[in-house]
Amino acid sequence: MATWDDTLTPRDKAVFALSGYGKRAGFGQRPAILVIDVNYNFVGDKPEAILDSVKRFRNSCGAEGWDGVHHIRELLDEARKKHLPTFYTTGHDDRTNSVAFGRWQAKNSRSTEDMSETWDKGNEIVEEIAPQTGDIVVRKQKPSAFFGTPLMSMLNEVHADSVLVTGTTTSGCVRASVIDAFSYNMKVSVVEECVFDRGQASHKINLFDMAMKYADVISLKETVDYIRGLPDNLYAPAL
Repeated sequence: MATWDDTLTPRDKAVFALSGYGKRAGFGQRPAILVIDVNYNFVGDKPEAILDSVKRFRNSCGAEGWDGVHHIRELLDEARKKHLPTFYTTGHDDRTNSVAFGRWQAKNSRSTEDMSETWDKGNEIVEEIAPQTGDIVVRKQKPSAFFGTPLMSMLNEVHADSVLVTGTTTSGCVRASVIDAFSYNMKVSVVEECVFDRGQASHKINLFDMAMKYADVISLKETVDYIRGLPDNLYAPAL
């Protein structure tokens, strides 16, 4: 049973089955890792219930976010053994400039002043999975890791043909990044235990939608087995 099955109506299941959506596309031969926005803004500064965490970090995904962090760490441990190129994204630090901040504020009633005590460390990648030497951090202003950033050019530079996507939120920045990667003709795999969202329904239905049209939604175990099976010399250690 897929994690999203309880969100679908019998009609939905019948339509997508008959239409042929959801075929597995398979892994690529030269994968890169994407870690989308796993910063303190999105998980808080400690594991705690989401309704407590959002009082201080309005974007927090709470304890489920920290579960995701621990799974991402497991994935990164395996990826680094193979020297897979790893790209992190996080937000720009200046949230007070209305031009740079764009439309984000229009969709949230809590002001930037309300969040001032969290901005100082909010965009830092959490320490448990902090970037290491050779990893690349991409600063972005919009949901997609690709929009207005050099990410695609860097993926081309390492000759990556596919991305293994982790991070948050499933319905927002993860989904936007997945669609853009798909649009660039990359093979895309979303590692289910390594993505998370503050909305449970949003998490499930967006996993379903990505699995049907844009990506393979795969387990952490399957991903680790795939990485372990890659050639040791696929990427030069310098990457």
